[in-house]
Amino acid sequence: MSKAIMIQGTMSNVGKSIITAGLCRIFKQDGYISCPFKSQNMALNSYVTTEGLEMGRAQAMQAAAAKIPPSVYMNPILLKPTSSHSSQVIVNGEVVADMAAKDYFLYKENLWSVIEYSYSKLSSFADIIVVEGAGSPAEINLKKNDIVNMGLALHFDIPVLLVGDIDRGGVFAQLVGTIELLEKKEREKIKALIINKFRGDVSLLFTGIDMLEDRCGKKVIGVVPYTALHIDDEDSLSCRLNVKKSLSNCIDIAIIKLPYISNFSDFTALEFYPCVNVRYVESCNELNMPDLLIIPGTKNTEEDLKWLWNTGLASFIKNIAFSGKNIIGICGGYQILGKCIYSSAGESITGLGLLPIETEFATYKTRTRVNAIVNGGKGIFSLLNGKHLSGYEIHNGISHYLTKDKSFLTLTDEKSLQVKDDGFCTENVCGTYLHGFFDNKEIVQALLKTLANKRGINVDFSNIKTYQELQDEQFDILADVLRENLNMDYIYGLF
Repeated sequence: MSKAIMIQGTMSNVGKSIITAGLCRIFKQDGYISCPFKSQNMALNSYVTTEGLEMGRAQAMQAAAAKIPPSVYMNPILLKPTSSHSSQVIVNGEVVADMAAKDYFLYKENLWSVIEYSYSKLSSFADIIVVEGAGSPAEINLKKNDIVNMGLALHFDIPVLLVGDIDRGGVFAQLVGTIELLEKKEREKIKALIINKFRGDVSLLFTGIDMLEDRCGKKVIGVVPYTALHIDDEDSLSCRLNVKKSLSNCIDIAIIKLPYISNFSDFTALEFYPCVNVRYVESCNELNMPDLLIIPGTKNTEEDLKWLWNTGLASFIKNIAFSGKNIIGICGGYQILGKCIYSSAGESITGLGLLPIETEFATYKTRTRVNAIVNGGKGIFSLLNGKHLSGYEIHNGISHYLTKDKSFLTLTDEKSLQVKDDGFCTENVCGTYLHGFFDNKEIVQALLKTLANKRGINVDFSNIKTYQELQDEQFDILADVLRENLNMDYIYGLF
């Protein structure tokens, strides 16, 4: 059996996903086959495997850190919120049902066999499994039938490292309070504490750390500094979604922060490039007149389209388009740019009317990895014609063209080799179902160069690296930071 270590946190967004990725990279560097595992993930960022199965994007990112192909066994249960009280439940990469929270709470005790099977599959090839918990293990109202935190650690007898986030304040109370609320057998699983996202002089923490260790009886094995990294985040708590600042003399890219925004990791690649300002906006005052406006994917296209109309953003976006500014819609954003959306209940919702498509929602979910070629670009997008790219589709809606004009992309399914049309493009507005569009170097180079020329900015995009190369460098930086600030000898000793 593989060795294993588990990263739990005092709350969501303390850095569990990033620390898990960093440890995966360290173990890989040290000559081991490492592998991430998160039994249950709640996130709107998802990934499609080569088999056409859906898993959490965070675990795909962690697999990249470990330098192994993503597998649905790394995240056998994925919950994608569809409203404030329900989620789409995905098991082994396939949609099971939409469930209210209370129904899933009862249902999840049936999933142990799924978790055990996935864990055994990973154990069959990995030397070290780095397990990530979810939220906090001290949610005492949800501990019954826990399958992702202490319930999992006890089930597989995995030592736990508990992470607290000092940047959000109250880290000592976070750690002490979490441990105090655990049962004795759960406290015994916690082998050490980590303070994450620290800014300043670490010596000022020493007296607090001494008191913390005395109070909890647990060793603090590291204080990890706050480090700016361009690595995919797990969910909408991502700090990058709160970026509002516009930089002068740079290409200004604004992304609509939809209430049900999903797969915003599509745009991580844009943050790497020189003189490119990426910001997320949710009001007309914030939007202004960007060089490029992006409407991202969404887990609830209907509700987000209604939100755009209710906030006035829909009309503002239409004015931006009519002024000649450039707009791209990805997946749900592509559907929103169309003339109309027909819900599964038969309701008709008026779209922005900027692309000649209509979208019908059905129960069938498209999940596939594809290769593509751009053949219908117009305006600034015409420079993309003839370029090849790859990515994946994941959506429920089916869009129908209301014109005989050529589609924006021609897609080839990697598995079935079926060829189909995708997306549409006008002189300044285009849309596509293709996730990963901006991960393709040649596409982004051509697009950014054109936008820079329109702004009169002289930027050399010729020597930029691929997104995969840049991400790999980020994993190495992360591993260096963790090696320098964590007691790795202690962690190895837990095996």
